[in-house]
Amino acid sequence: MHADIRPVPEPIPPSGSALPTGPTPATRSGLPAGSASTSGSALPAGSASRRPGSLLPGLPTGDEHELYEGYRRLREEYPLSYDASVGAWLLSRYRDVATALTDLRFTHGHRPGDVGCAAHLAPVPHALRETVQRTAYVLARRIAGREEADLVEEYCRWLPSGAVGARGSTTGRALLAGRCVSQISVREKALASFFANLLDHPIRLAAQRAEPQLIARAWTESLRRDPPVLVVIRRTTAEVTLSGGTLPAGAAVACLIGAAGRDPERFHDPDRFDPLRSDPGQLTYGLGECPAVELAAMEAEYGLRALIEAMPRLRWADGFRPVASGLITRSPKALLVRPRG
Repeated sequence: MHADIRPVPEPIPPSGSALPTGPTPATRSGLPAGSASTSGSALPAGSASRRPGSLLPGLPTGDEHELYEGYRRLREEYPLSYDASVGAWLLSRYRDVATALTDLRFTHGHRPGDVGCAAHLAPVPHALRETVQRTAYVLARRIAGREEADLVEEYCRWLPSGAVGARGSTTGRALLAGRCVSQISVREKALASFFANLLDHPIRLAAQRAEPQLIARAWTESLRRDPPVLVVIRRTTAEVTLSGGTLPAGAAVACLIGAAGRDPERFHDPDRFDPLRSDPGQLTYGLGECPAVELAAMEAEYGLRALIEAMPRLRWADGFRPVASGLITRSPKALLVRPRG
């Protein structure tokens, strides 16, 4: 798959140097200055530099097909390329992105489940679990009798906020003090994609109802196929050799989570949503213990259970198809459903 690798270009210094000439220079749109990743770092301003059209492809843009086709091309032809408009090297293969997120030769941001979470490790209080469960069922019952509802506006944006109600307790304050748990918008987007993936496959949705123990696998699969955060920024602290070439020390690196999650070298039939796949995995969250990771999974579980119990005939509204959007974070902006079937 990856035998025909193009030479890695010399990097354009992120600051100070003149850019090489090329036909039709074009600034990249869609990357606002200071766009945040889950690491807490910010992407350099898209308007700070220009990428000549003769250079390698930059960060993919466009609709669903164009975005993932761009990721495919990067993985296969340009696994390590420099995008001057982003000011970082682009990593697109699963093994390279996984290395950048876990290897000590890269700086570590604050992705939930990473090593940095040790500062606020604590079990999720039982009271908080009850709050999430109660919030999910209250929200589900509110929309169960409607002819039509938008799950993004009326469910996904409110369910993660239920944890805020636990701030009054000592255990709740200790847990919620960590930066991980405060990433509510990431959990909102993850929930929206999770529900969209299941509503797109009524048979799989029915399987979740019949066997609730499968919900955790469906959640992991949704995080892999449609991660809420597509790009995470890291920086090398030493020279690092990856599958596509060698990164110098001090290099800014854009880890393309969206590309890595659909790498066919790691996942069989990667574009397919398959909760029962034999090769599960995801890069949205780290593998370490973190209350935020547990809380997100809890919201997915109770959120889905409440929906299918209150609305056993739940389906898409007539003629509606979810459309995901976003280049740094991504999810459907609306989920129009018929609660009563």
